[in-house]
Amino acid sequence: MSDVLVSADAQVPGATVIRSWKTPIALAVFTVLFAVLLLAAPRSGGATTFRLSTQSDLVQLPDLVVPVMPTAWACCVLVALLAAASAYFVRQVGKSPLWIVIVSVIVLVVGFLAWAAEGGAVPIPGLLAGSLGLAVPLIYGALGGVIGERAGVVNIAIEGQLLAGAFTAAVISTVTGQPLLGMLGALVAGVVVAFILAAFAIKYFVDQVIVGVVLNVLVMGLTSFFYSQVLQPNGEALNSPPRFDRIPIPILSEIPVVGPVLFRQTILVYIMYVAVFLVWFGMFKTRWGLRLRAVGEHPQAADTVGIKVNATRFWNVLLAGAIAGVGGTVFTIGNGIPFNKEMTAGAGFIALAAVIFGQWHPVKATLAALLFGFASNLQNTLSVIGSPVPSEFMLMLPYVVTIFVVAGVVGRSRAPAADGLPYIKG
Repeated sequence: MSDVLVSADAQVPGATVIRSWKTPIALAVFTVLFAVLLLAAPRSGGATTFRLSTQSDLVQLPDLVVPVMPTAWACCVLVALLAAASAYFVRQVGKSPLWIVIVSVIVLVVGFLAWAAEGGAVPIPGLLAGSLGLAVPLIYGALGGVIGERAGVVNIAIEGQLLAGAFTAAVISTVTGQPLLGMLGALVAGVVVAFILAAFAIKYFVDQVIVGVVLNVLVMGLTSFFYSQVLQPNGEALNSPPRFDRIPIPILSEIPVVGPVLFRQTILVYIMYVAVFLVWFGMFKTRWGLRLRAVGEHPQAADTVGIKVNATRFWNVLLAGAIAGVGGTVFTIGNGIPFNKEMTAGAGFIALAAVIFGQWHPVKATLAALLFGFASNLQNTLSVIGSPVPSEFMLMLPYVVTIFVVAGVVGRSRAPAADGLPYIKG
């Protein structure tokens, strides 16, 4: 089977170029909303401090002090220019580059922080490190979602896989005193949940969404029952998980700003870096990835060239469950926190939104998960520095971002053609 995808934007004589104006429109809307915010709630002309280093950094960068309103308005104008550039690219080539979205988000965040933290100091390394910490389970879940859906199976059960992983990791690591064994147990728990999903969805052709929802409820019920009946009465013996130690990487961990955020982490984060690369490389550079995408895009054609469609789907769903299960360990042994009821708090569904935001691409889904993690951590940071922004607004911010993402504001998204469709041979 050919591994070539024909683009609607190809320069073929007489071909119709399909344009999506969602990105420039979304950027224009955000620009207008930010301008309205600045007009409706102007600041008194103070300054905001951005702290770029921590006390433990080998290289100390000076604090960056910026005037509030000039900085906020400059960011607003810059995003407006980026929206115009996005519209230009859409008109010329049919789509807006990803870098415009990334730069626009960064500029908007800088402008918003300058406005919201007037008179305060924003610890940039702490803000970014906290965002990464919140994004790690989302990234694991998103990688599992990308693999499953690229294979043609909708994985609504990411939430259940994360929760099962968190529960199993807490119990096994507490009993053995070995976090690595807890992580291995979480991997197995994720595979078990994925096995049930694969069996019903692939072998018995049960609706994949329904199976996923039922599995989430089942795992939630089972873990809540065992928590109440087993873990709570025996907390010291069964629910006091150890924590993975942070492992600073020599030299890299001393790079200003980036070093403390990326290279003073636990083994779970370093494994995540490797997993993102391996999933991307395997999906687009290997025979495994070609077969994976083939059974998700055109299973009939894949079958005709000898690919066992259902077997390929089955094993890849198990792989996706293993990755998501490892992500569940972040909630317990990743932070040294005892297991609690429903402690994943919908992270699996946010990860699924990241899959859609990332257009079923592992790297883009990772960036989307990082955005969600940042939106979640922003409320904590602004609360600590005493920002006057209402706490209710900050609490709803991650979910507002999710709604905008799922609505497709970042551009045209197309799921794999056979995603969610069972394959019946012959």
